[in-house]
Amino acid sequence: MAPKVELYDTTLRDGAQKEGISFSVVDKLKIAEKLDELGIHYIEGGWPGSNPKDAEFFEKLRNSEFKNAQISVFGSTRHADIKAEDDENLIMLVGAGFGIATIVAKSSDLHVKRVLGTTLEENLRMIDDSVRYLRAKGMKVFFDAEHFFDGYKSNPEYSLKTLEVAAEAGANCLVLCDTNGGALPSEIVTAVKAAKKVSRVPLGIHAHNDSGLAVANTLAAVENGATHIQGTINGYGERCGNANLCSIIPVLKLKMGIDCISDEQLAKLSEVSHYVSEAANLIPDAFLPFVGASAFSHKAGYHADGVAKWADAYHHIDPNKVGNKRRIVVSEQAGRRSIIQKAQERGLDIPTDKKEVKELFDQIKLMESRGFQYENAEASFDLLVHRARPDYKPPFELVDFMVVVENRRRSPTNKGREEMLDEAMVKVRVGNEIMHTVAEGNGPVNALDEALRKALVVFYPSLAAVKLVDYKVRILEESTGTESQVRVLIESSDGVDDWRTVGSSTDIIEASWLALTDSLEYWLLKHEAPK
Repeated sequence: MAPKVELYDTTLRDGAQKEGISFSVVDKLKIAEKLDELGIHYIEGGWPGSNPKDAEFFEKLRNSEFKNAQISVFGSTRHADIKAEDDENLIMLVGAGFGIATIVAKSSDLHVKRVLGTTLEENLRMIDDSVRYLRAKGMKVFFDAEHFFDGYKSNPEYSLKTLEVAAEAGANCLVLCDTNGGALPSEIVTAVKAAKKVSRVPLGIHAHNDSGLAVANTLAAVENGATHIQGTINGYGERCGNANLCSIIPVLKLKMGIDCISDEQLAKLSEVSHYVSEAANLIPDAFLPFVGASAFSHKAGYHADGVAKWADAYHHIDPNKVGNKRRIVVSEQAGRRSIIQKAQERGLDIPTDKKEVKELFDQIKLMESRGFQYENAEASFDLLVHRARPDYKPPFELVDFMVVVENRRRSPTNKGREEMLDEAMVKVRVGNEIMHTVAEGNGPVNALDEALRKALVVFYPSLAAVKLVDYKVRILEESTGTESQVRVLIESSDGVDDWRTVGSSTDIIEASWLALTDSLEYWLLKHEAPK
């Protein structure tokens, strides 16, 4: 029978220590709600009273109702040479008003001496006093044995002694921490087995990813008796991050037979992963196992052909189980079958004539040889399919455009400072009419965008809703310097949907124009009847 495992999420504290993350109070409250929906058993909120933001968070958290999760406050053992009842940190843990406290203590003799600056005996008393104090206040206590695995290497007897003391004082769980993230799975196994011999209190694991082994180390600990798992969503955390719960949870449930959350909750995993990414203001990592957009994508025609015949041919699990989906990526490596699959996946009518399919396939090959790439520009791919039809009529056609970039010296009243002038002229045909417009912009691409829109909104007023939200330029052949081929990727939005288009040329203005016009043509194709 598979063991019962508890999931403990520390995204709101340890995860928030990742460079570039600063969760607002509202972010933390909403993430906590998502974690509860996912079925997480314990959510670590942070240090109560450590700063105004966390104080406000815990105050508002008291009014929240969770179906699955319990909230844990985080702190440390008492300071050296002070009574537990007089330690402000412990007093705040009790005063926060939650029934669970996770306290961290040194379990490495070297850290006690060199970092904490006290004696080994005093450190043991700090552990004992702190756990007993919190237990006497009616709190459940999770004991985080910091640097346990490093300590076990240098002085195993002392590291195990810290566990014994915490257990005898009443700790409900002994969490073994690979704080520096340097342990190997074999070392995890050896230390966990040793820890099991000194106490019958449940063991936990808290792994960092500095050697890229946090998930492997966590699973090794579970296989050898750990039943309390600490980690973060997307593996966020200080330095190289923490153990990634988005990898651990599906492995536990789908591969190890440990029913840590329900099937319905597991299906929300990708959604929660992306939500936390957005709250952290970080681009979701497309290459994360299980939850990444590329986790079940297929680029090579050989693989795409395989999954078309048998869904499990190149999938280790059904992506729907973790709320993800299969993607067929169109590229120069793709075969004709994968292009057909991709078109079907996008809801597009594809040519039935073999000759037309071959022409579309050859066109994609030609465009990619010129630097175009459709993996992350699916709107441009859709347009390729539409343009392959003999009856396709574009909503507008370019007659010509011109961009003027001028460096002007300003008047003496402005201290003679120079400024750039960017002006674009665009001539487009809509139906039987030709529009000729001019516009200035903040850079040549913005000027082109403004001029093109000025021409098109006369015929398509709703186009005003479309905004350019991201613009990326990639140099394809750096060795040729300023003569290099460039690829431009544009992301656009109408406030409801987002889409990406691509352009490529040795001329950055032309590459930008191609991506820009694809963006507007794609939206008009979906929302406006041809003129």
